[in-house]
Amino acid sequence: MTYQTITYEVAEQILTITLNRPDKLNAFNATMMTELIDAFDKADADDNVRVIIVTGAGRGFCAGADLSSGADTFDRDAKRGPVKRNADGKVDYSDPNVRDGGGQVTLRIFKCLKPVIGAINGPAVGIGVTMQLPMDIRIASVNARFGFVFSQRGIVPEAASSWFLPRIVGISQALEWCYSGRVFPAEEALAGRLVSKVVPADELMTTARALARSFIDKTAPVSVALIRQMMWRMLGADDPMEAHKVDSRGIYARGRSEDVKEGVVSFLEKRPAQFKNKVSSDMPDYFPWWDERGYK
Repeated sequence: MTYQTITYEVAEQILTITLNRPDKLNAFNATMMTELIDAFDKADADDNVRVIIVTGAGRGFCAGADLSSGADTFDRDAKRGPVKRNADGKVDYSDPNVRDGGGQVTLRIFKCLKPVIGAINGPAVGIGVTMQLPMDIRIASVNARFGFVFSQRGIVPEAASSWFLPRIVGISQALEWCYSGRVFPAEEALAGRLVSKVVPADELMTTARALARSFIDKTAPVSVALIRQMMWRMLGADDPMEAHKVDSRGIYARGRSEDVKEGVVSFLEKRPAQFKNKVSSDMPDYFPWWDERGYK
């Protein structure tokens, strides 16, 4: 796929995805949705990509949904054609045309097998902030601004943010930001645990890349992929036994792998490990374990 709204650049095993509509403050549209999903598909399939950084071109990260359609911006019937109706005339909410585009992006990021770092360089509101939530770590420039502005537009939080946001910042902070819909500075995002660090603008990408390198150097790619999915998916578990089941499978399967043998021997021999198992071909046979529970 040739990208029109993002750029895709790999250097030193770090993929940088840049939202690239700077004249529109990188406003989100259907093309960007499709391209982001494709980019994460491509990244998961490429063993040379170990970490993903997402940032924005120009002075903004993402100004939210592209509002150029005016009053019809969020009207699915007007933009995509009438959705299906049931025999009683009520909306058939299973129609794919009802699906939220931002949610399709965040669900794809959630399923990613590589660590994802958000490097938030400027204003990020609406989908511009909710798309960040399934990213593992968010680092903000001092120029960043954030806003869950949905109540001020008459709509509701999207991109599965009602699941992600309270888990990241707590229910009270999530509700305060979403009730008011106000835009707030990077330092408040840091205090509220939405971001992990605020840095000068000219240090943002250097900081993000240094963090990415710490995820790459000395680590086994398959282990990192499993850790990411274990941590995220256990947020929805209703009992620690669910974690114990997955931990046990992981310790058993990985314990027999060449990676683990290399990890132990290299430690004893006091030399750098050379991990050879690949995410594209060597994930353990119990993965993806959640398929057994009927969801993906």
